[in-house]
Amino acid sequence: MLKKRRSFRRQKVCKWCVDKIEAVDFKDAKRLRNFITDRGKIIPRRISGNCAGHQRQLGGAIKRARSIALLPFAADLL
Repeated sequence: MLKKRRSFRRQKVCKWCVDKIEAVDFKDAKRLRNFITDRGKIIPRRISGNCAGHQRQLGGAIKRARSIALLPFAADLL
C-alpha cells in the first residue's frame, strides 16, 4: 500500500499588501526590478503572488519606468 505524500506549499502573499503600500511608485526602480525577469519581462502574479490590484499597478509602473529609462526593455545582447 502506497502512502500519500503530503506536499507543503508555502502560501504566496502580496508583498505590497504586507508592507501596506497602496500605490506602486514607478520611480522605485530598485523594488520594481524584483518583479521583472532577466529578459525584462514582467513576472506574472501566479508566480510572484501579487494581488490583482497591485499586479495591475505594477505592470503600469514598470512600463512607465521603462519609458523614462529607469528599467531596461530587454536584456543586454552582447
